[in-house]
Amino acid sequence: MSFIEPININSNQVIDGREIVNDLNLEFDVVVIGSGSGGAMAAKVLSDRGYKVFIAEEGPLKLTSEFKMRESKAYPELYQESAGRLTKDKGIKILQGRNVGGGTTINWTTSFKTPKRSLDWWIDRWKVSGCTTEEMLPHFAEVEKQMGISPWELPANENNEVLGRGLSKLGLSQGSISRNVVDCQNLGYCGMGCPVGAKQSTLVSLIPDAINNGATLGHHLRCEKIITKKGIAEAVVLRSMDKTCLRPSSVSIKIKAKKIILAAGAIGSPAILLRSKIDDPHKLVGKRTFVHPVCLSGAMMSEEVGAWQGAPQVIYSDHFLETRPHSGKIGFKLEAAPIHPVILASVIEMHGEKHRYVMENYPYFQVVIALLRDGFHPESIGGEVYLKDDGTPGLDYKITPYVWKGIRDAWLASAEIQFAAGAKKVWPIHREADFYNTWSEAKASINRLPLEILKAKIVSAHVMGGCAMSEDEKLGVVDSLGKHHHTDNLYVMDGSIFPTSVATNPMESILSFALKNAQALKI
Repeated sequence: MSFIEPININSNQVIDGREIVNDLNLEFDVVVIGSGSGGAMAAKVLSDRGYKVFIAEEGPLKLTSEFKMRESKAYPELYQESAGRLTKDKGIKILQGRNVGGGTTINWTTSFKTPKRSLDWWIDRWKVSGCTTEEMLPHFAEVEKQMGISPWELPANENNEVLGRGLSKLGLSQGSISRNVVDCQNLGYCGMGCPVGAKQSTLVSLIPDAINNGATLGHHLRCEKIITKKGIAEAVVLRSMDKTCLRPSSVSIKIKAKKIILAAGAIGSPAILLRSKIDDPHKLVGKRTFVHPVCLSGAMMSEEVGAWQGAPQVIYSDHFLETRPHSGKIGFKLEAAPIHPVILASVIEMHGEKHRYVMENYPYFQVVIALLRDGFHPESIGGEVYLKDDGTPGLDYKITPYVWKGIRDAWLASAEIQFAAGAKKVWPIHREADFYNTWSEAKASINRLPLEILKAKIVSAHVMGGCAMSEDEKLGVVDSLGKHHHTDNLYVMDGSIFPTSVATNPMESILSFALKNAQALKI
């Protein structure tokens, strides 16, 4: 399959921060910080209207031809902290994008509308307006059209089929996942950047559209702070990154703008507000940051699974998401996860013969993941973004007993499903767990596992909150259109505006809210 690069790197509208040697002063109508779902959508919408837009991205610009389906190349080049970002207590591994396209470049293409239950809760509890299901449907429809989101028509790979078979055997509900792809080659390496440009990430869709509209893209540029005067945001200060893209250089780029849009993600955006000392009278910035804590259950199957190939996620179950909240328990969504050797070896954290056994039988290994719906219960308060000594952001997220109970229940549900699907052995990914040969053995052992960080392997790829939206300034940093409550001309348009977790993979939600809010913005 031949593919033409959508972004011309030789264009004078694409600036490489590493090549800037002198301080600059620029002026635009709009500066957008971040090029993922929220930032790219805002840039596309506003450039469509003829505004002069500058998109600033801290990470590198990597083109489709540079994606080589190699973990050793993808993680350090495309992910925050080389795919090694951890919460403050090291208890949760966080996978986030850091590149032009952000998380959309390296996610697994899983696309869901925001659940009605979440929207209703945001309206009732968090005083958000304009986001009923009926009000959001046109925005979801437009996003799905622009991003190529549609049901996946090809058969699921065996990794997903195991989940589907187990759910069917137990009489549990399941559904098919839509994906944002066009002419997908079903390779299975979505997390390393699509090498054929089939994934409709913002790298190949919205950002090229914005550039064609006249927008300027600057990569290798870190936003240090927002400059305000008398409660009005006037400019941003960027730092060019060094050749490694790890540290900012001494070169400063000041951009004056009529509107400033933060879209640096739910860790990055709160950090910029904190560094900038933006007014925060109710001390809300960075608070209530949610991650959909994910626990994992591995299984050894009799037949080869080959979980590294084929569409990563096409079958899911919301059975435990819909039934558990009625009894006061945290809900969780079940999905399959693609398995590549480097990420597998780092996640299982086994030693000696156990580690050798897993890696030798890698083709037969299957994984079910559970995404916990955090933020909807008084004992699920999320975490807090903070600044480290060097000004870079961190996330302090302590797992509460309420959430730990959900993690144990998710291991139990996953193991039963895997045994029902024909697994020979099942292993909840926990340092003190073993491979269990029967469901009864697994159930008894899982109920005895200590619920402690560093023993239980918990990961996340969805960070939300920290700049929550609400019409009540005592509940939210921004209003329902993303406008900062206490600083004029400043907006936030990314996943940080969600008052809780979304309770499903958040890409389509971020795109849709950014579309709605950017369309409403007046320059």
